Formats: sequence, C-alpha cells, structure tokens
Amino acid sequence: MTDQEFIAVLEKFPDPYHQQSWVQAKALKALHIDGDAVSLELELGYPIQDCCSALETKLREFLTVHTTFKKINISLKQVIIAHQVQQGLKGVQQIKNIIAIGSGKGGVGKSTVSANLAAALALGGAKVGVLDADIYGPSQPQIMGAYEAPKIVDKRIHPLMRYGIATMSIGYLVQENAPMIWRGPMVSSALQQLLNDTLWGDLDYLVIDLPPGTGDIQLTLCQKIPLSGAMIVTTPQDLSLIDARRALEMFRKVRVPILGVIENMSRYQCAHCGHVEEIFGAGAGQFLQEHEQVALLGSLPLNKKICADVDAGMPTVLKEPEHELSLLYRGIARKAAAKLSLQAKNFALKFPNIVIETKES
Repeated sequence: MTDQEFIAVLEKFPDPYHQQSWVQAKALKALHIDGDAVSLELELGYPIQDCCSALETKLREFLTVHTTFKKINISLKQVIIAHQVQQGLKGVQQIKNIIAIGSGKGGVGKSTVSANLAAALALGGAKVGVLDADIYGPSQPQIMGAYEAPKIVDKRIHPLMRYGIATMSIGYLVQENAPMIWRGPMVSSALQQLLNDTLWGDLDYLVIDLPPGTGDIQLTLCQKIPLSGAMIVTTPQDLSLIDARRALEMFRKVRVPILGVIENMSRYQCAHCGHVEEIFGAGAGQFLQEHEQVALLGSLPLNKKICADVDAGMPTVLKEPEHELSLLYRGIARKAAAKLSLQAKNFALKFPNIVIETKES
C-alpha cells in the first residue's frame, strides 16, 4: 500500500467529535510504511487525555479491517493552539482561547453548565480558567466551593485555584450579601480589570460565564474581550428559545464564532418509575440547529444531582467523572473544543510589539 492509498483509507475514519476525518482536519503529521508495518503520528487540537486510549483503539480496529498491515503503530497526542479572535483585537498573553458562554435570559442554568464544561476541558488534559462575568449575581464562588479572598500583589490578582482550575469572580472581592449597585460602564470596566489584572498563568482555555441577556453590558464585553468562540445555553421552552436567538444574533454582530448551542433541562426522568417527561417542552435545540445553522452540542436533563453537587461546591464532572451526567458534559465540551480547533490560527500573539523611538539630534 502506498502513502496515498493509506491516506485515502484514513479519510474514511471520521473524528467522532468534529465530524471530519483526521486527514481533513490536518491531524496527520507523519506517516511511514515499511512492508507489513505502518507508523503514523497524529495531533488533535482539542483535549483528549481522557479518551486517547479509546480513540487509538477505534482507529486501530478500523485500520485492521480496512488494510492488510500486521503491525500498526499509532502516536496520538493533543496540541492546543490559539485561534483567531474578533478583528481589531489581539488576544490576551498566556491565554490561548477565551470562550464565552451566554444565554438570552437568566434561569437556564448557564453558570452550572459553564463550571461543568470548564471541568470537562480540564479533565481532558487542558489548562483551564473560569471568569465569572456576572457582576450582579456571581455564582461561581458557590459552584466551585471557593470563598476566600484572592491575594493581590503589585495590583495583580492571583486567581483562586479550585480542583486545578484557575477561577476569578467579583464574588471573591465583595461581601457575600453586598448588592452591586453599579451602572453599565462600571461593570464593563470592572470585568476588563478582572480579565487583564489577573495572573492567569498559561491557559489553553478561559471560560467566561457571561451575565444573562443581550444588553449594553454583554455587547460591550463581546466587543472588547478577544473571544475565540461562544456557546449559547437555552432551555426547550419557547420563551427561552426567543432569547437564545437574540443571543446568537448578538454574537454574530460582533463576529464571534458560535461553537454551538446547549439545551439544558431538556427532560426529567423520575428516579422511582423511570417515566420521562419534557417539563419545559421539546425541540428548541433542534430548531436552532435547523433554522439558525448552529450545532446542537448536546442536551442535558433536569436532575437534582446537578443541583446538589454545585450547592456542595463541586461540579458533577469533578465529583463523579464517570457518572452519566458527567459523560454528557464531557462530550459537549469535547465537541465544542474540536469545532474550535478547526478555526484559523491566531498568529497575532506570536508577533512582537513594535516600539518606535525618536532620537534627539
């Protein structure tokens, strides 16, 4: 078998997460055929540490069936790079990708979803941070079980590390019951400070839990924060669907790539009899996929365990990584990261700043 014949076979093996072959995704980095042995090196641009063995096994089984090689050596690893952001914005040093998670309205479980997706990315082997951008109602301190004040050294904030994830929230800096009586410009300024004045360290992904809605605050943030992509959280009911479409349109107007939609609270299954009921209706995610041309990343059920875990200060993905709920979150996170990996690379972070100085004669 020649190299080209082997590549033609490999093109028929679809990536289970971004729905392209690894040849199309340019993941094949090296190929060597020697008689009845083949060796190939593959690099995927999304976190696979928790599923690398399973992917290797699937590929090996595929090649065993579709080729005659007796010895198949596979090297599979993840290489996460920085991707393009909105035009006119450069990106934040040391943070490869910033992903916004928004919703058109409150009460759809966006903060819980944000924390679990961040945990899923970290479980996959990525370096992850979470920025709680909801100034008026910060939820991440409770969800992540972090209550102490962060250290501030030379006007730089050290994020609180929780379960290996760097976290920052206005909730760490104010009293728990203190109301945030701030106008829009103050909120936007505070959030940019939390982003730029925090010593995040080297991150593959910073997940931003945006405040709900599509008003001036959200629009300003999406115009000034360099985003590689965004996800929308909705519930199946028509009211939430209307607001989700507004959120999609907002991201489109500021030219932020939309990675997909997550349908939360899609169904309820009785723990006693197993009866499944769609309390908030059905089909919102599918409707958005068909009419708005956005990917439906997954549907999450209404389950009291999710609520109990975040109330206890540990997202479900971290508490029980192999639980069926955790596997849903992990699949959604991997699909979103895989889709992001197909976008154009951001070269701006590699370019040095040019400083022009004038010399006195």
